Amino acid sequence: MSDTYENDIINVLDDDEEDRGSYSNIVSYVEDRFERAKDARYHDESRWLQSYRNYRGIYGPEVQFTETEKSRVFIKVTKTKVLAAYGQLIDVLFSQNKFPISVDPTTLPEGVADTVNIDPAVEAAEQELIDRFGFEGDDKEDISDKLGPLREDLKDFKNVQEGPGATPTSLTFEPAMVAAKKMEKKIKDQLEESAATRHLRHSCFECVTFGTGIMKGPFAFDKEYSNWGEDGEYNPIMKTVPQVEHTSIWNFYPDPDAYSMYDCDYVVERHRMTRSQVRYLKKRPYFRNDAIEEAIKYGPDYTREWWENDLDDNQTAEGNSAYSGTDIERYEVLEFWGTVDAQIARDNNLEIPDDYKNEDEVQINCWVCNGEVLRLVINPFTPKRIPYFATPYEVNPYSFFGVGLAENMDDTQTLMNGFMRLAVDNAVLSGNLLIEVDESNLTPGQDLTVYPGKVFRRQGGAPGQAIFGTKFPNVSGENMMLFDKARVLADESSGLPSYSYGQTGVQGTGRTASGISMLMGAASGSIRTVIKNLDDFLLRPLGEAMFAFNMQFDFDPELKGDLEVKARGTESFMQNEVRSQRLISFLQIVSNPTLAPFAKFPYIMREIAATMDLDVDKITNSPEEAMRQALMMQQMQKEAMGDPAQAAVGQDPMGTGGGTIGTGQAPVPGEQGAPTGGGDQRPPQQQQQELPPELLQALQQVGG
Repeated sequence: MSDTYENDIINVLDDDEEDRGSYSNIVSYVEDRFERAKDARYHDESRWLQSYRNYRGIYGPEVQFTETEKSRVFIKVTKTKVLAAYGQLIDVLFSQNKFPISVDPTTLPEGVADTVNIDPAVEAAEQELIDRFGFEGDDKEDISDKLGPLREDLKDFKNVQEGPGATPTSLTFEPAMVAAKKMEKKIKDQLEESAATRHLRHSCFECVTFGTGIMKGPFAFDKEYSNWGEDGEYNPIMKTVPQVEHTSIWNFYPDPDAYSMYDCDYVVERHRMTRSQVRYLKKRPYFRNDAIEEAIKYGPDYTREWWENDLDDNQTAEGNSAYSGTDIERYEVLEFWGTVDAQIARDNNLEIPDDYKNEDEVQINCWVCNGEVLRLVINPFTPKRIPYFATPYEVNPYSFFGVGLAENMDDTQTLMNGFMRLAVDNAVLSGNLLIEVDESNLTPGQDLTVYPGKVFRRQGGAPGQAIFGTKFPNVSGENMMLFDKARVLADESSGLPSYSYGQTGVQGTGRTASGISMLMGAASGSIRTVIKNLDDFLLRPLGEAMFAFNMQFDFDPELKGDLEVKARGTESFMQNEVRSQRLISFLQIVSNPTLAPFAKFPYIMREIAATMDLDVDKITNSPEEAMRQALMMQQMQKEAMGDPAQAAVGQDPMGTGGGTIGTGQAPVPGEQGAPTGGGDQRPPQQQQQELPPELLQALQQVGG
C-alpha cells in the first residue's frame, strides 16, 4: 500500500545514515502526541470495555458474588440487540448490492454544460445547404470546451447549443450528468477492487457496539491479479488501485481536544506488527530501509495495554494477566498524521515545498518504531486532509467518540442479570425441602440419606415427630416479572424493540398486519438516525476523498466536471420495488401530452432500470446511439412522406396489410384496398347515410 502513484513527487526524508541522530525531536514529538491522546482516552476505553463484556456475556471485576450465590448466569440480551441493529444497518446500506454513494452534478455546474441540445432537422437542413451552395453559413458559438465527456461524440455536429431543446425534433444531452455517472462508476469499481464493503461492515459493527466506527483511505495499493502463461508458469499482473480499509477503534488515538474529524489537528494509529510485517514496509514507497533494519535490531517493544487482556481472554482465574510487559514478540509502530511546526520539519531535514516556504505549520505523515523514523513525508493529498473517517452511532456533541447501543442498555442489562440470578437461586431453594431430623427419636446408627421409599426406624415409646420437611416459598415469578419489565426498559433505552428482530408472543396492536407494519415503521426511526450519521460522517467524506484522489493522481478529462458526492444510505430505506412503482406511476402521469414536456424521460428510464437491478449502460442508449437512432427514425418518416408506396412498405414490412391470419376487417369503398371499378364514388360517409339501418349496424359491428 502506498500513498501516491509512481509518477507523483512527494517531499520525503532522505535515508541518510549520517543524519539519523538529527531527528530525535520528531520522534519525541510523535510519542508525546500519542501519550497525550492515550491518557485522554482512558474513560472512553472503560466504556468500550464494559460494552464488550456485555456483548460477550462476561462479568467484570466490579461484580462481586457472595459465597451463597450459586447462579452466575448472564442473559445476553445486549448481544442479541447489537447483532439485530448491525444486521439492519447492513441490510439497508447494501440493499442494492453496491456501495451506497453516488456522484451527481451540482445544481449550477461550472466548466461543463448542464444540458446541450441538437436539432436533427436543423442539422440536416444546414447540411443540405452546404451540399447545395458549398458554404457553412454564419459562425456559431463554440461550446466544445463545455461538452466534457461528450466532446468526441458530438464533434461532428455543427448545431450544438447550450440548454435544453426547444423544438419537438430536438435532442437534449446532459454532459455534467454523464461525467458524474462515469466518475461514480469508476469510484464504485475502485471500492469493489479494495473490498470496501467488507471493511465497511467491520466499521459498522464497532459503530454499533462501541459507538464509533473508523475507516481509512484511500491509498494507492499494488494489487496482484492471478495470471498463468501458456506454459503454466505463474506470472501475476500488478495493478495500482486505491484502497480503503477499516481501522479498529482500539488502535485509533485522535486529538483529545477535537469533537470530530473536521477539527482534528492530528491522529495517531497504533500498529501491532510482526518482524515480517515491519520488514515488508521496505516494499512500500518512501520508507527508509536502514531505519527499518535498525528498529528491528532493538527487538520487540510492544507493550500490552490494560484493556487488551480482556479483549484477548488472557486473564487467569485469579484475574491477573497471562501476559505482561513485552512478553509477546511484536513491534509497536506509530503512524502519525497531522500538523507540526515548519521548523521541526526543517530540523529533521525534511524539504519544505515552495508553496509552504512562508507557512508556520505543515502537515506530515510520520512512522515511528523503537525510536527510529521509518517514514517522514509531507502530506501528499490535495486539498490537505487527514485520511481517516469516524462515524458515531449516537452523536455526543461534546466528545469525539459517540455512544453505542451496548452502552445505552448497560443498566438494563445489569438489572436483567440480577433478577434472573435471584429467580434461579430462589427456584433452587424452593424446589427442594429443608429436612430437619430429631435423632433422639430415631434408632442410633441409621443412614440419614433421603431418597424415595426411604424407611427410618424410630425408638419405641418416643413421643413427637422425628423428621420434618420445610419448603421455602417460591418467589421466582415476581423476579421474572421484574426481569420482563427490565427487558421492556431495554427496548426503550436501545431504541430497538424486540418485535423488530423476530421476538414471538407479540400482543395487542402487533397481532395484526397493519399494526405490526405501523410499529415497524416507528421502530425504524432510530436506525434511520444512525444511517444519517453514516452518510454525514463516513460515506460522503469517503466518496469526496475518492473523487479528489482520482482527480489528483489519475486525472481523466472525461471525468472533469462540477460534481458533488452524495451518500445514499438513507435513500436505501425505500426498497427497489417501492421506488420502481413510484417511477412507473410518474411515467404514466407524464404520458399525458400536456404534461410530457415537463418530464425528463431519459432520467426516468435510467432510474427505473437502476431500481430493477439492471445495467443502465447496457439497456439505455448512449448519446451517440440515441442520435443515430433518432436520425434513422426521421429518415424513415421523411421517406414515408415523400413516397406513399414506400410509406406503406415502411409501415408494413411484413406485407400483410397490417392484418392477421384469418378473418380481418373488410375495407369499405373509398379506403385503400377496396374495389375501384364502378359503383358509387362518393365519400363513404355519404354512402353509409343512405344504407338501410340494419346493414349500417352490421357494417359498424365488423368495423366497416
